Amino acid sequence: MTSAPPATHAVPRILYKTLNSHRGTVHVARYSKGAATYALTGGQDRKIKLWNRETGKEIATYSGHGYEVLCVDVAHDNTKIASCGGDRTAFLFDVTSGETIRRLTGHAGRINTVQFNHDASVLASGSFDSKVHLWDLKARSGQPIQSLEESRDSIMALHVGTTEIVTGSVDGHIRTYDLRQGKMCSDYIGHAITSLLPTVDSQTLLVTSLDSTVRLMDRNNGTMLNTFTGHRNNDYRTRACFGHGESTVICGDEDGRIWSWDLLKGTTIGQQPPEKAHEKIVTWVEHHPTDAGEMISASADGTVKIWRTT
Repeated sequence: MTSAPPATHAVPRILYKTLNSHRGTVHVARYSKGAATYALTGGQDRKIKLWNRETGKEIATYSGHGYEVLCVDVAHDNTKIASCGGDRTAFLFDVTSGETIRRLTGHAGRINTVQFNHDASVLASGSFDSKVHLWDLKARSGQPIQSLEESRDSIMALHVGTTEIVTGSVDGHIRTYDLRQGKMCSDYIGHAITSLLPTVDSQTLLVTSLDSTVRLMDRNNGTMLNTFTGHRNNDYRTRACFGHGESTVICGDEDGRIWSWDLLKGTTIGQQPPEKAHEKIVTWVEHHPTDAGEMISASADGTVKIWRTT
């Protein structure tokens, strides 16, 4: 019998709330910034929903997309939401009023991912057209201020740092753009990349790819520090994340399970395989930024679930 992991490795497994007002696949579930009192979800029904994570109550719905919503990001001060999807348009919403602030068009295919920079003055969007566009949100121009066009296939993941942008592509490359020096370096993973997430110190990068593997990469030299396997992820985008304190790695799979591993050892934590968390593929997992005992998951079964340790 597998013994319980130590407290520092405790992964939220007790179902606290089920959020089920979306119709169809839910592609993304994010926490708000700061104290992360709220959660935001987006899905196949073209809606973005704002939830109170404590009560599970739906607070607001943001509409405007003509096709499914694939990604959502929240500004640092929680005043704006950016979203994107199948209609090839990035939307900017005012959180309080629910009104559309901007519609950003220019991609030739669906937009898979969007992310604000640190002060929400710039938005990056990555698309099926293999391009990343950077949008100046303080200017009224409808044109991107810069486009990154080195990828040879769909852009699935983005990280926007203070002086750099990191992209993950179906062509198997992680590309890092140094915005100060105007340089780009590339690391070849060899399989389609579906998500990437840096550690807090930006020294390492968590990479999810369609070979049923999550990798921890050294950003300084591109070496692989660890691999996390056991889950099934060959065909659809799933998003991995770090657990509390970055001591664990968490990722959903195509069987509806949520897996967890010890970051340093690479070994699975708890029951193998884990019990099913959802009836269909787990599209997104995100650990609460400050609460050690909570995470959120989204699924193709149409539900979003909040999990706690107690």
